[in-house]
Amino acid sequence: MSDPTEATEANGTAGAAEPAQSIGDGDRDGAGGRRVRVVLVDDHRMFRTGVQAEIGRTEETGVEVVGEAADVDQAVTVITATRPEVVLLDVHLPGGGGVEVLRRCAPLMADAEQPVRFLALSVSDAAEDVIGVIRGGARGYVTKTITGADLIGSVFRVQEGDAVFSPRLAGFVLDAFASTDAPPVDEDLDRLTQREREVLRLIARGYAYKEIAKQLFISVKTVESHVSAVLRKLQLSNRHELTRWATARRLV
Repeated sequence: MSDPTEATEANGTAGAAEPAQSIGDGDRDGAGGRRVRVVLVDDHRMFRTGVQAEIGRTEETGVEVVGEAADVDQAVTVITATRPEVVLLDVHLPGGGGVEVLRRCAPLMADAEQPVRFLALSVSDAAEDVIGVIRGGARGYVTKTITGADLIGSVFRVQEGDAVFSPRLAGFVLDAFASTDAPPVDEDLDRLTQREREVLRLIARGYAYKEIAKQLFISVKTVESHVSAVLRKLQLSNRHELTRWATARRLV
């Protein structure tokens, strides 16, 4: 991980083609002398490198990347040390996921004079992931298909207090929070970390441990540990009961 007080030199690209939609002002860019200090939180170094190369050209974009983190503990340490205006936060992280980062950084978000604001940047467009981080205090949620230019615009909007969502997520997020018959919080599901939920969903879809390990870039032993933790937390005996449990909650 890079020094939390310095931006990391990097090369790569940030992904392609899904514009972000703001609930607020129109499009802006990083020109005009504006600056925003950003921390990147993602457990994939290559992705952080690509985002850094795409948005971190400060003189051109106005974005200064002041730190990076690959898991929950690193994220809390770097964010506390650097106090950025905006954190680009992956939803699925070792150590409890983006929701845990938000929980532990709640005092920083609540600071009236120098608030730290969070923008989720994830490959996932699953409803529980989006709603989870928004409930946790994130100001928006964009997927990793967003272009570099739109990501820069989204960062500045979040810095200014706007809510920003990828277009395909915006309507469903607003509906979820406006609905009077929104489903209640599932206390059993909330016991699971984001990674445990990923493993649960893949187990319920019939994936073998080796397939899950390959898809999530973790070892088979780590998959086994996650499955054991899920079974223990949900008080289930085997993967067949787990599959029925997940299917009943429409998680498959």
